[in-house]
Formats: sequence, C-alpha cells, structure tokens
Amino acid sequence: MKKIHRVLALLLAALMALGLMTTAFAATDSAPTIDPGKKASLSVYKYDITKASNDGAWDAESYVSTGLHDDTVIDKLSKYAIQGVEFTYLRVADIAMNSELVDGQRRVGVLYGFDSSDRSTAVLSAIGLTAADAHKTDNSINYFTSDMLNNKLTAALTANATTVKNALETAVKNGGVAMSETDVTGHTSASDMEQGLYLVVETRVPENVTSTCNPFFVSLPMTTIDGTAWNYDVTVYPKNQTGNPTLDKTVREAKNSTGKNTGSLTDITDGYAHTATASVGDTVDYQIISTLPTITSKASALSEYTYVDTLSKGIKYNKNDVVIEFFKGAGCTEKIATWAENSGKFTVAYDAAANTMTIRMTDTGLAEINEAATVYTDSVKRGYSDCTMRISYAATLTADAQMGDADNPNEVELTWKHTNTTYFDTLKDCCHVYTYGIDILKQFSDNGGSVRNVKFRLHNDTDDVYVVADLKDGVYYAKGFAAKKADATTFVPNSGGHIVVKGLEDDAYSLTEIATDKGYVLLKDAVKIVIKTSENGQCEKCGVKLLTASATVNGKNVTMTDGNAIVPLTVINNPGFDLPKTGGYGMWMFTIGGVVLLGAAAFIVIRSRKHKNEQ
Repeated sequence: MKKIHRVLALLLAALMALGLMTTAFAATDSAPTIDPGKKASLSVYKYDITKASNDGAWDAESYVSTGLHDDTVIDKLSKYAIQGVEFTYLRVADIAMNSELVDGQRRVGVLYGFDSSDRSTAVLSAIGLTAADAHKTDNSINYFTSDMLNNKLTAALTANATTVKNALETAVKNGGVAMSETDVTGHTSASDMEQGLYLVVETRVPENVTSTCNPFFVSLPMTTIDGTAWNYDVTVYPKNQTGNPTLDKTVREAKNSTGKNTGSLTDITDGYAHTATASVGDTVDYQIISTLPTITSKASALSEYTYVDTLSKGIKYNKNDVVIEFFKGAGCTEKIATWAENSGKFTVAYDAAANTMTIRMTDTGLAEINEAATVYTDSVKRGYSDCTMRISYAATLTADAQMGDADNPNEVELTWKHTNTTYFDTLKDCCHVYTYGIDILKQFSDNGGSVRNVKFRLHNDTDDVYVVADLKDGVYYAKGFAAKKADATTFVPNSGGHIVVKGLEDDAYSLTEIATDKGYVLLKDAVKIVIKTSENGQCEKCGVKLLTASATVNGKNVTMTDGNAIVPLTVINNPGFDLPKTGGYGMWMFTIGGVVLLGAAAFIVIRSRKHKNEQ
C-alpha cells in the first residue's frame, strides 16, 4: 500500500513540469492521502525574465519547479515584477483513483476524468487528444494519465505553439475564472478552489510583454517534491519575455524630381538621418521605422497600431503617397509585403489645423500583422512578429519654415494595444529639418545711384543649378531650382537696398551681379557664399544631435544673424572712371578751325575765277 501511495505522489508531482516554479517552502498537509473536504489555492508571481536574465539575476538551470512559496526567489526578483498580467483558470478534470485488473493483476493509480462537455472536448482537442486516447471511459467520463496529458501538451506546443495557445485561451475564457491582474509585486492569487486538475492560461498582458507563457496544467492539491505530503496552496512562477516595439523617424532631401514618395527604397540608410537641410520648395522624404512586437497568441496580438505624425508649420504633406513596407528582420533587406493607401489595410487622415497625419492599421491590416503565415515556420511566432515596418511619405518645405538653429522639428507618436487589454502604450520620436537665407545690402560708395537698377543672379554651386524664388512682401522665398541660366530668378533690391532670400539649404552658392546703375562698376567676380552645418546640442525629446550653422563669404568667416539663420552681405558699387571729354573749348577750336578753312577755300576759288576773267 505504501508503494502505491508513493507512485501516486510522483505522478501528481509530474503535472507541474510545464509551469516554471522555484524551490520553496510552504505549509503542507502531512497526511499521505488527500482530504476531500479541504479547499485549495493558487498563487502566481510574474517577473520580467528578459531583464532579469540580462542582469544576471535569473538562471533557469538553478531553479527547480516545486509548487511551493519561496521568499528567496521573491526577494531576488522583486524589482523585475510585472504588473497588469491576467491569468484565467479552468477546472478541467476530477482527480480519481483507478483500480483495474490487467493480466490477472490488480492495478491502482490516479487518473484525471474529463467530462464530455464542449469545453472539455475543446481542451483535449487543442492538445491532440480524443476520447479514443483515454485510458478508460466510464459513464461518459474520459480518464487520462498525467503523463499522457503532459506529453501531449508539450508536443502540441512544440509543434504549433501559436495555434495551441489560441485554442486553449479560447477554451479557458469560455468557462474559466479570471484572476485579478498582478499587482506591483507581480503577484495574484485565487483561493477557496475545488480540488481537481486545472488548466491555467495567460489571457491579458501589459504592452511590454512580448511573449506570453505557455498554458500549463496544475493539480490542486499536488504532491510535494519529496513525495511525502500534499500541498494545497500551490505557487507558480511562469515566465514572460518582455520588450517594446521600436520607433525611429528620419528624413532626407528627396532624390527624385516628382515630388512624390516612390515607396520602393530598400536601403534605409540611403541619405536618411535625424537631421536634414532643405530649400523652400524642396521635397523631403520621411521614413518611420518600427520593429513590431513578438506575437505568440491572441493574448499578445495587436488590436491597435496607430501613428500620429506631426510636421512643423513650414512643411506641408504631399498627401496620397504613403507606402508601408514590411521586412523580415531589422536590416530591411528582405521585403515580405508592401501596402499602398488603396490596400484597405490602413487609413490616412490629415488635420490641416494641427498639421498632422494619422496612419491607423485597419482590422484587415491588423489581421495580417497578427496572423499571416508566410513569414515563420516555427511554432512560436506568428504573423509579422519581430518584423520591421517601414512607413514612407513625402512633404514640401514652404515659406513658413523656421530658419537657422530654431529648425523645424517633425514628430511621430506610435500608439499600440494588445487584443485583450483596455490600456495602451506609446512611443515617440522626431527628426529635424533646417533651412537658411541670405541678406544682401546694396550700396553705392558715393551714396548715389539707384538700387532699383541693380540685378543679381544666385547659383547653387553644390548642385549646379540656379535658384528660383517668389517675391512676397519684399522677401524672396526659394521655391526650386533651374538648370538653365535663362530660367533663374533675377533678384532686385527693395527700396531699402536689401535682397533677402530665404529657404536655402547648406550648400555653396555664387552670387553674380548682372546689372548695376549707370556710371557704376559691376563686381569683377561672383561672390562665393558657403553655408555649413555641424552637430551642436541634443534634442530633449528624441536625443538626436542637433545642428548649428556657420558661413563664409569669399572664404572668410562671417557672423550669421537671427539664430544662425541669415548670411549678411554688403555689396558696394563704385563709380566708373571719367574718360576725356570732347565738348567745351575743344569743340570751339574745331569749329573755328573749320570756318577758317572754309573761308580760305572760298578765297582761293574766288581769286582763281577773277584771274581767269582778266585773261
């Protein structure tokens, strides 16, 4: 008899193999048999095993699953507690003694009796068991051994963890009891529970939990690890892996001339950075890179994934060109899917007043992210778990852009939520666009001349194009470039002698005076203006290095004004040299000389005629 009880104890202890538990001490019943009138309890402690492992506080090899409370473990892992985790339990079977005659020998042991209800059938089906697999069936009760249940559950999770977890989560939620969410210590518990075999699943997780624990069976009560007593107050320490989605927004001056995002770039480093400079009228490309969380079951599936993008006042969305791409891994080298705006998998909404763009995944899009079977063949991950989502779009720098070190910050906020949670989490990132200008003061050295007769042309030497600009309220705002000199804007000073050109990027420029007032000398050479940027300071929101500008004129440093926004320059024209004059006294000499010559000629003619007549 004693041998039979010992076998029984060992069989019951084996049920806890799937739950991650630690060596501990707790109150037990020293009686070798179960007290059928006694209630049981279940305690769960939830810790961030990812962080604990990274810190060296967790070593799975050093822990033994016992089902007993362990203050040592709690003290060691207390700072890694996860709040907001919900477990749901379902009583699935009775604990029953079995007695049968086999080959003339009486055999006794413990079996677990599942009734024929839909929920029991759903649990068994999820792990690959049917009534035909039962050790025996009696009065519509199917009895299974603990090793059969454990082995089938383990095999099913190994073969297809996602499908099995989803099926068990559904079965438990349809008839089970949800425990209160884990508190700040990571603890939750249930008491006054009937004796029996329970299935426990993780049904709700906070946003930083990326991988839910595997469902596990637990017997209440269970035999102590030494096989000598019964533990009615079982404590388990199931593990979670944690982590959040990532978010990174970058920008570059557009490389295409269409003013539209192509959505076909595979090299995410191709000119993109957290800072860029641009001229007014330039198209700038933006990309938002997000690593999706791990999705292991419906409990960790995404029910919301929404971006709210905000541009500065001086940047305008080009609209209707948002493209979403998915890549396997973080390098964005292996594309697995491309979504256009008309795909029905996301929506785009604009708020002109706030200058925002909201990109929201639709139910169709979320279903693909959560459930697509084209990426992974293993049993743990599903959909686009851990894949990289790249959103790209284009915008245009306008005349309202801030200039100089004040820059134009562009922010994005990601909001995500798991299917079974009522709360959400957010991430933020930003990038910065800079633009600059030139203030040319035209003067004449003798304070004469009319500035309105002076004309300039501005050439971008870096890109070998001419600046094209619009004049508004006495200020020129760059709006693009022209390849031909004839198409370049002619810049004329205002009544105060100033030519203010705003919206230039950090490049090298040549300013050529093409006309001046009468009597004054044009500049011999073009004026060389160079605007440069360098890292200086750090963004308080995203932590990226910010830029500051400096400039040179003809190779000499100049002090930029208005927060390093404007390059000041004075252009002076001098009067030309006077040539010798041909009027006044000189003209009278020529006149008198002419008259004398004419008179002499007439005298000679007259004398000649008179002399002829006398003859």
